[in-house]
Amino acid sequence: MSNAAGHNGDGTESGLQAQFRLRHPGTHASSFTLDVDLTLPGQGITAIFGQSGSGKTTLLRCVAGLERPEQGRLTVNGETWQDKGLFLPTHRRPLAYVFQESSLFPHLTAQGNLDYATARCHAACSKALYDQVIALMGIEGILHRHPAQLSGGERQRVSIARALLIQPRLLLMDEPLASLDFARKQEILPYLEKLKSTFDLPILYVSHSLDEVARLADQLVLLEQGRTVAQGAAAELFSRIDLPWPSGNEFGVVWQGEVVERNEQWHLARLVCQGSELWVRDAGEALGQKVRVRILARDVSLALACHEDSSILNRLPVTVEDIAPDRDHAMALVRLRAGSNHVIARITYRSIDHLQLLPGKQLWAQIKSVAIVR
Repeated sequence: MSNAAGHNGDGTESGLQAQFRLRHPGTHASSFTLDVDLTLPGQGITAIFGQSGSGKTTLLRCVAGLERPEQGRLTVNGETWQDKGLFLPTHRRPLAYVFQESSLFPHLTAQGNLDYATARCHAACSKALYDQVIALMGIEGILHRHPAQLSGGERQRVSIARALLIQPRLLLMDEPLASLDFARKQEILPYLEKLKSTFDLPILYVSHSLDEVARLADQLVLLEQGRTVAQGAAAELFSRIDLPWPSGNEFGVVWQGEVVERNEQWHLARLVCQGSELWVRDAGEALGQKVRVRILARDVSLALACHEDSSILNRLPVTVEDIAPDRDHAMALVRLRAGSNHVIARITYRSIDHLQLLPGKQLWAQIKSVAIVR
């Protein structure tokens, strides 16, 4: 994976290198083998994505030292945690682990839970760091409450704050939003975005939600049946149709853009995304602000001509690059080049035949909906 690892100022290698082979015996139908070889960045969020049973949590447990594979090597920013003849137990690995459930001590207040963590940290926690974490997670007003008095989102924010106050060199998050309803997820996602932009540490984020991954991930590891199918920049992988994405309506590309115009009359904003332009709903982003947008394959239709007599604002000239089958046998995924970007359309094989689509054919993509996800 390009640019996954670099070097620290002292010459040591930065990033995370993980090689694990772990077999869980069972019957032929139930046996499972994790066999991965990863090189990941030393900062930002790397999402570990895959269907249930693909090995996401097993991989995280190997990194944490909670599982001991028969073959394993792990280095984090130049420091070896596991190799032949070396296996640091979990309590000696400078990491923090955030689970689906907050796992707060019920008899302690939120502040009591945080103080418990700082008292057991390997390094003294400065007041500046403590205040920074409290402010980052937005929990100033709930520190006096016990976990039973907090919402699910509040409990998870306290749990993340507790993890940060340990001052880890690696943060592991195992589906931290899975137990929350939609409203609570939307509440906590902005805090996770601020977390990755504030703290310079690698974050491994396990999820089975494409929505979460598209919004948060800088890098992506795609697992299937315990093996790495692909790893790389999230935006690059989301533009590929040769990967085992789940069937359904969540799949789509992610573009990076900049707000260049805001139209107050129509409450719209114009974005420039590597040469392509998009109009989106104005959500208050400032001019010049960098944003991430998501274009779902289900929201892209194709036409042989540019139809001005349409309610669809975003129409882009595109060239067909590839066509691949969808898991729904009636549908196909069409990968299209749009300037420096890619867009994917999920359409029927009947439409492919009607439009006579082949690689190299030029036509127009009509994008019915574009969502700013950051």
